[in-house]
Amino acid sequence: MTKSTYGPSDARGVWVYLEHQEGQLEGVSLELLRQGRELADALETSLTGLLLGYALGDLPRRAVACGADVVLTADHPALQLYGTDSYTRAVTAMVQDGKPDVLLLGATPNGRDLAGRLAVRLRTGLTADCTGLSVDPERRLLRGDVVGFGGGIVATILCPEHRPQMATVRPGIFAQPEPHFDRQGDVRSFPVAPEPEDARVRVLERSVSDSVDLTRAGAIVAVGRGARGDMGVLERLAQLMHAEIGGTRVAADQGWIGRERQIGQTGVVTAPRIVVCCGISGAIHFTVGVDKAECVVAINTDPDAPIFEHADYCIVDDMFAVLPHLVEELAKAGALAG
Repeated sequence: MTKSTYGPSDARGVWVYLEHQEGQLEGVSLELLRQGRELADALETSLTGLLLGYALGDLPRRAVACGADVVLTADHPALQLYGTDSYTRAVTAMVQDGKPDVLLLGATPNGRDLAGRLAVRLRTGLTADCTGLSVDPERRLLRGDVVGFGGGIVATILCPEHRPQMATVRPGIFAQPEPHFDRQGDVRSFPVAPEPEDARVRVLERSVSDSVDLTRAGAIVAVGRGARGDMGVLERLAQLMHAEIGGTRVAADQGWIGRERQIGQTGVVTAPRIVVCCGISGAIHFTVGVDKAECVVAINTDPDAPIFEHADYCIVDDMFAVLPHLVEELAKAGALAG
């Protein structure tokens, strides 16, 4: 690899790129503030949040409340909406000026778009789609855990010679912090000067979909190959549980659920209070998406299904024999409560 723009001896601090929408920090950015705080404390260094946009309001104060020691802002009309060229140029300048040791971004569409371009501009490495982060304080190395080869292994990746050590992290991996608005921090403005070539792509229209965000779901009914596309009883169960429907890649590929509802390595990582896994064998590329659930209920006809190793309650039976009884009892309980 070509020599990076600065080395380990010049690098200090943990930085988190903060995404926001409609005046609120995105969930993954809050998660990274909490994890970044832990990493910064382990390295005995500061935590900085990067905020780009226009008319940022009290977002810097919220970032400080959630753990940032410093919030570095780039507030300019040209940055009101995310643009690949303008944001890459601005963040590259901020990083080259501040020389962080670690730079974390959410593995969102914009975060992934930005991270790869930053890594090229800064001539450093990027560990993408991490499911775990830790540090080696003595060597000041970031350890990024990545599930690979269809879920068969978990690799820990290091970037010992280049800085910043970059990683993108899947939403839902870490818990969000409790904000403390009495916390003190430093908000600094970074000057930006947009270039004409930054306007090569213009946003003509912006539409925000109403698609579900499973990373924030409190309860999930997860669907696998065993559902065979028969979603009626599963949807009724989800309705009674006030749960969202999710599922495996097979369920998404077959069109039984939307792609945004896919759970696992190639979908989303969830942390609900309860998840009911119906007709799911339990390959690791799915279970990585439900391992943070407080309670896992699994229903499968195969007593040796791997999903049972991750479950708190195991039911060895045909899901279509079990679920109607469960739906009936939940309906009775709801009627009594009403």
